[in-house]
Amino acid sequence: MERVQNTKLVLWLILGVAAAVGVARFAWGLGATTNLTDATPWGIWIGFDVMAGVALAAGGFVMTAIVYIMRREEYHDLVKPAVLTAFLGYLAVIFGLLFDLGLPWNIWHMMIFWNPHSPLFEVGWCVMLYTTVLLLEFSPVPLQEASRYAKIRSFLMKFRFPLVLLGIMLSTLHQSSLGSLFLIMPFKLHPLWYSSILPIQFFISAAALGLMMVAFESLASHWLYKRKAENNLVAKLGSIAVWVLLAYLIVRIGDIFLAGEIAMIFDGSFESGLFIAEILISAIVPIAIFATPSLRNNPRFQWVGSAMVVFGMVFNRINVGGVTMQWATGDAYIPAWTEIFISAGVVSAAALAFLFAVEHFSIWDKRPVNPESERHALPRFDRASQVWLGNPLTAASTKYSLAFVIAFAIGVALIPGKKLRSEGIEQVPARSASGYEMMLVDGNRDGFGVNFPHAKHIEMTGGKENCQTCHHMNLPYAQQSGCWECHSSMYDATDIFDHDWHGSAGGGNVPCAQCHATGEEKLAATAKTCDQCHSNIVADGPQVIENYMAMSYTDAMHVKCVNCHRQKATELVELPDLAQCNSCHETLPAEYTDPNGADRAYRRHYNRVVLPPAADVQ
Repeated sequence: MERVQNTKLVLWLILGVAAAVGVARFAWGLGATTNLTDATPWGIWIGFDVMAGVALAAGGFVMTAIVYIMRREEYHDLVKPAVLTAFLGYLAVIFGLLFDLGLPWNIWHMMIFWNPHSPLFEVGWCVMLYTTVLLLEFSPVPLQEASRYAKIRSFLMKFRFPLVLLGIMLSTLHQSSLGSLFLIMPFKLHPLWYSSILPIQFFISAAALGLMMVAFESLASHWLYKRKAENNLVAKLGSIAVWVLLAYLIVRIGDIFLAGEIAMIFDGSFESGLFIAEILISAIVPIAIFATPSLRNNPRFQWVGSAMVVFGMVFNRINVGGVTMQWATGDAYIPAWTEIFISAGVVSAAALAFLFAVEHFSIWDKRPVNPESERHALPRFDRASQVWLGNPLTAASTKYSLAFVIAFAIGVALIPGKKLRSEGIEQVPARSASGYEMMLVDGNRDGFGVNFPHAKHIEMTGGKENCQTCHHMNLPYAQQSGCWECHSSMYDATDIFDHDWHGSAGGGNVPCAQCHATGEEKLAATAKTCDQCHSNIVADGPQVIENYMAMSYTDAMHVKCVNCHRQKATELVELPDLAQCNSCHETLPAEYTDPNGADRAYRRHYNRVVLPPAADVQ
C-alpha cells in the first residue's frame, strides 16, 4: 500500500503550504496573496475553485439520474463514489469561495438579504441546498457502520428517490445559471466564449464533465488501491459521453457560426489559439477516442480520454471566468504561486477526505485494506531512518503531521514579505503638467491604487507646518508615519499598542512600574499614555488618547479624504463633485501613450491609477 501512503504524504505536504498561505490571506487580505486587480477581480479561485469545482462535482447528479431515473442498474457501483465526490466537491467550492471573497465573514448575507433578480443569488442558494441534499444522500453510507443509527438510516432511505429528484433539479438550475453570470458581459468576454445561450452550453459541458470525472475517479482510485479497474463501465460511460460531447461541440460551433464570428477561430490571435486548443482537448480528440470501439475499451486510452475531457472543461471554465476578459481590459493576470497553492490545498483536502471515506466506509462492494490499520507480527522500519515509528496508525500520523508542519514552515518562509509589509504609498514615475509628483496610495498592497499629488496637498493645506492635518500621529522616533503603519488592517480596527512587546525582554523590556503607578491596579485607564514616554508620537502637540484602536485603512482613507473633499467642494465652485468617488478612483485615460513606447505594459501595470495624458507628462 505504499502507493496510497506516498500519495497521502504528497497531499499533506501541499496542504501544509496551502495552510500557511491561507493564514496569510485571512490575516493580511487579498493583496498579500493574489495577483488579482480591479481590472481582473476574478482569477483562479473563481475560475477553478468555484466554476470548475461545481462542474467537476456534476458526476453526482449525472450518475443518480442514470441509475434512479433511467433505471440503468449496471452503473449502480458508480453511484456511491460519484455522490461522495460531488459532496466533497461542493464543500471544496464553498471553502474555496471564502478565500476569494473580500469580506468572507459576510458569506451568510445572501440567506437574509435577498436579491432574486441576480443569477448569483440563485446559484448561491442552489449550491447551499444541493450540498445539504448530497449530505442526506450520502449519510446512509457511514450510518450503516453503527447499528445504533439504523433507524436514522432507514428513515433517510425512505426519501432516497425524492432526494435524487431534488438533487437533479437543483444541479440543473445552478449548473446552467453559472453561465448566466456572464450574460451581462458582451463587451468584456471574448466573442469566441460569449454567447446568449451560455447557460445551455454550461449545462451540456457539465454533464459531459460529470461523466468523465466519474470515469477518471474510478480509474485513479482503483489504480491507487491496486484493484481491478471497472474498464467495462468506463467504456460504457465513454460511449454515452460521445453523444454529449457531440451536442456540446455542435452547440458551441453552431452558435459562433450564427453570430458571424467563425473567422475569429482562424485569425491567428492568442485567443484563437486558446479556443482551438480548448476545443481539441475538451471535445474533438475525446470524441475520436470514445467513438472508436478499440480505443474506448483500451485502458490507456480510457485514461487519456477521460483526463482530456476533465482538463478541457476545466480549461473552458477558467477561460470564461477571467482569462479571455483580458483582451478587453488590457490587463495581464498570471496567478501568484500563493493562489495556486490555495487551490491545490483545497483539492488536496478533498482528496484526503475521499481516501478516508473509501477506507472506512462501504463505498465499494469490497472495502480496501486500510494501510494505517494493518497489524504486523514484526515491526516495519522506516527506510529513510531505519527507525520503528510504532504501529501503522502511529507511524502514519507521525509522518503526515511532520510533513504538514515542515510544509507549513516552508510556506511561511516563502510568502513574499514585501506584500505583507507594503508601505501603502509608493512613488509612481509620472509627473503632472503642473510639476507635482504623483504618489500611489496602495491600501490593497497589490500594486494598484489611487494617485495622490502629495506636494499639491501640502500647498492646499497651508504648507509643511500643517502636516499634522493628515499625519496626526507618528510612530515613536519617527518624523512622519504613513497611514498604513497604524491602520494596518484593510477592513478591521487594529490595536496599535503591543503590550506584550513592551514588557518582554526581547522587545521594549519596559518595567511595569514605568507605566503603571505602584499600588494601583494595572489597567489601561490608569497607565501612562504613549505621548508621556514618546514625546513625538502626537504630531500636532498634546492630545487626549482615548484608546489605542486604529480604524481600518479603508475607513481612515475615506473619513479623512472624503470629509476634507466635501468641505473643499463647498469652497471651490469649480469642483462641486470633489467628494464623489471618481474624483480619486479614476482609470488610465484611453488616449494615454507611454512616452517610452511600452504602452501596453505601462497601461497594464498602472491601470486603475490616475495618470496624466501623454501631453502632460514631463
